[in-house]
Amino acid sequence: MDIQISHLTKNYGSVRALDDVSLTIKGGMYGLLGPNGAGKSTLMKILATLLPPTSGSVTIGAYDLVKQPGEVRQNLGYLPQDFGFYRSLNAYQTLDYIATMKNIPANQRKAQIERLLEQVNLTKDARRRVGGYSGGMRQRLGIAQALMGDPALLIVDEPTAGLDPEERIRFRNLLARLSGDRTVLLSTHIVADIEASCVGVAVINQGKLVFNGTPDELVARAKGLVWQIDAAPQEWEQLEQHYSIISSRSASGSGLQVRLIAAENPFGRGVPAEASLEDGYMAVMSSIHAPASRGIKEASYA
Repeated sequence: MDIQISHLTKNYGSVRALDDVSLTIKGGMYGLLGPNGAGKSTLMKILATLLPPTSGSVTIGAYDLVKQPGEVRQNLGYLPQDFGFYRSLNAYQTLDYIATMKNIPANQRKAQIERLLEQVNLTKDARRRVGGYSGGMRQRLGIAQALMGDPALLIVDEPTAGLDPEERIRFRNLLARLSGDRTVLLSTHIVADIEASCVGVAVINQGKLVFNGTPDELVARAKGLVWQIDAAPQEWEQLEQHYSIISSRSASGSGLQVRLIAAENPFGRGVPAEASLEDGYMAVMSSIHAPASRGIKEASYA
C-alpha cells in the first residue's frame, strides 16, 4: 500500500513539528530516521489517523487520510512508541480482546490469534500473564495486535528502543519478514535498524525532510567525508568543536583513534575511511558536503 505525503505541516500552537514534508513511500520496509524530537512520532500519529494535519494532504492507497479516516484504519496496523497491556491477561486473552475491538468475527478469531502467536514466536508463552513478559516479548505481542486483521500497512514507532542487542536483532528480522507482502513504516533513531532491513529511508530533522532515498544513496552522502585520525587527548576539544565525531577509542599509548566527518583532511593527517550508513546520516545531519573539486556527486534532497 503506497503512501503519498504532500506539503504536510503540523503545528502545536506556535511550535512547528512538521514543516512542509513531501514524501512517497512504496511497498516493503521503509525507514524514518532522525533524532529524538525531530517530528517522527508526529508524522506517525498523523498517518495512523490519531492527529489531524495543520495543512497538506496524505493519501494512503486509494484513500484520503482526512476525508476517509475510517477506510484508512481498516487497512492499518499501528504499534506506537509507548503502549501498554492489561498485565493480568495472558497473550491469548489480550489478542482476543483486540480482535473483538477490531470487529473480527468470533468464528475467525481463534485461527487468526494462533497464527499470529506463531508468527511472533509467542505460542509457547501464550498462557503466561503479560505482566511477566520481557521487553522483547511485549514488543512482539505489540506487533501481533497490530497485525490483527491482516493490514496492508504496518506503522511501528521506535520499536527497538530499550531492547537488548539480541532482542533488537530478533525484532528487526521479524519486521523484515512481515514486509514481504505489505508496507512497513519503521520510525527509529537507531541507524542499525534501518541498515539491516529497509529498502528506502527518509531523514527528518527539526520537522523538515532533509533526505529521501535508498540506504546506498544515504551512504553516498558521506563519500569522501569520513576520516580516521590518531589524536592526543589534548586535541579532543578542538576536534569536537570543528568536526562531527562518529566514534573514538583508545589507541596506542595515551592517544585516541577518532572517526569523524569533515569536508577536508583534519589537521592534515587524517586517513580516508570507507563510509557507512551511520556516516551518511551524520553527514546529512551536520549538512557537510564534499567539495566539488573532489568530483563527489551530491545526492539531492527530496
